[in-house]
Amino acid sequence: MADSAFKLVSSNRMFGGLMALYSHYSSVLKCTMEFRVFHPPTSTESPAPASTPVLYYLSGLTCTSENFATKGYAQAAAAKAGLALICPDTSPRGVDLPGEDESYDFGSGAGFYLNATRDPWSQHYRMYDYVVDELPGVLKANFPELAVGSKEAIFGHSMGGHGALVLALSNPGRYASASAFAPICNPINCPWGVKAFTGYLGDDDKTAWEAYDASVLARSYAGPKIDVLVDQGTDDQFLKEHQLLPETLAAAAAANDQLDVELRMQDGYDHSYYFIATFVEDHIAFHAKYLL
Repeated sequence: MADSAFKLVSSNRMFGGLMALYSHYSSVLKCTMEFRVFHPPTSTESPAPASTPVLYYLSGLTCTSENFATKGYAQAAAAKAGLALICPDTSPRGVDLPGEDESYDFGSGAGFYLNATRDPWSQHYRMYDYVVDELPGVLKANFPELAVGSKEAIFGHSMGGHGALVLALSNPGRYASASAFAPICNPINCPWGVKAFTGYLGDDDKTAWEAYDASVLARSYAGPKIDVLVDQGTDDQFLKEHQLLPETLAAAAAANDQLDVELRMQDGYDHSYYFIATFVEDHIAFHAKYLL
C-alpha cells in the first residue's frame, strides 16, 4: 500500500515566500501524487485563516509540477500580489498501465484534465476530479491560511490551458477568473484532442467529448459572467499545425454575453516557457484584479 501521508518533500525560500514540493496519496487517481505550492510572504509570515487567494496553474503535455515552478518566473509577481500558486502534476504516475509511456501526448504526462471512462484508464486517469475536488481538499486540510473555495482562480499552458478553460467554464462561479497561454481551445477538432479523447473516453459517443471542449462550453456557458485572458504566440508551431484553434474559442465567446474572452496574438512568440515567462506578470495582475 502506498504511503497515504501528506508530506513536505522539499522547500526553498524565494522572494520572501516559500516554494515547496509536497506529496500525498490520491484516492481518486490511486497513486502517490506530487504538487508544488508557492506560499507568498503574506501566508508564510503572518498567516490569517482563509485569507490568501489561490491561483491554480495547470501545465502542458510532458510536464510535471516542476516546469512552471522553475521556468515560469511567476513567483516574484505572486509574492508582490500576495497570491498562492498551486501547481499540480499533469497525470497519474507509476500506475503501470499498458502503453502509458509509449507517446508524449497520451498516458503519462498527458492526463488532459478529464475523467476517463474507458478501461483501463478510468481506474486512474481522473485528473478533472483530482484538480476540482481532491487537491483543494488536501490544500484546505493542510493550509488553513489559503482561501480555498472562496478566492480561487485558474490558468495554464497548452494542455493545461485547455484544462483551465474547461474547469472554469464547467464550474460556473467556482473560479473568479481564468487565463491561458496557447491553450488547446477546440480539442474535439484537433489531432491531440482526438487521440486523447478516443483513448480516454472512447469514440462510440463523441457527444461525451464536448464536456471537455472549451469552445463548445463557451457557446453554452450561462454564467455568472467570467473574464478570460488568452495569450497566443504567432510563431507557435502548434498553432500552425492546427492543434490550438484559438479562433474557434474567440468566435464562440463573442456570441455569449456571459463570457468575455480577450485573445491577444503576440507577434513572434512560440510555444515555449520563454513565451510564458514574458507574459506571466500580466496574467498574475489579471487574476489579482478579481481575487484581491
